[in-house]
Amino acid sequence: MNWLDRLERRCGRFAIPGLMRVIVIGMALVFCCELLFPQALLSYYLYFDPALILQGQVWRVFTFVFLPPNSSPLFIFFSLYLYYFFGVSLENEWGSFRFTLYYLIGMIGTIIAGFLSGGATNTYLNYSLFFAFATLFPNMQLLLFFILPIRIKWLALFSGALFVIQFIQGSWQDRAVIIAALINYLIFFAPSVFRRLRDNLRYRKQREEWRRQWRN
Repeated sequence: MNWLDRLERRCGRFAIPGLMRVIVIGMALVFCCELLFPQALLSYYLYFDPALILQGQVWRVFTFVFLPPNSSPLFIFFSLYLYYFFGVSLENEWGSFRFTLYYLIGMIGTIIAGFLSGGATNTYLNYSLFFAFATLFPNMQLLLFFILPIRIKWLALFSGALFVIQFIQGSWQDRAVIIAALINYLIFFAPSVFRRLRDNLRYRKQREEWRRQWRN
């Protein structure tokens, strides 16, 4: 029994079933309000701002997760569909408690990153859902630009490579922000990813040794 199993036995009652459904509906409502009533400036009252939080606007610690991507309506629809699909798939695979924990750790990491950098969005948090889904279902296919079928693992590797470049070229503050914002993925998947890489390297060495012995 690992630490997740023990934690679920003790705290499983705090799970939030359908959490991603609530978040996606919240994003859709915010987008619709911004579209219909742009003068209301709803996003202004929801985004993460450490200075305003320290002045007493503590709701911003939570409400930033409901901000939709800043893009066209078509892209918004596509993004919300993917967020919902990734979140529901992860919850079905893990159960409500583990998915709630994963999202909560990502939120805490994003909040820490926000105080380190002076601001935060839910971009990295949403990417952590994408990376988790790609790790669990690497051969799932998506239609890139609604036309080209591509396995999701290649999209994840490409996105991960961009993050690595940002990590290498960025400042120490930027590096801390990336690590803090993706800490949930690292906690859940880093041990298994490292074990998989180690097993693959061991298998390749054994295969090369077998080939040498076969030639001899």
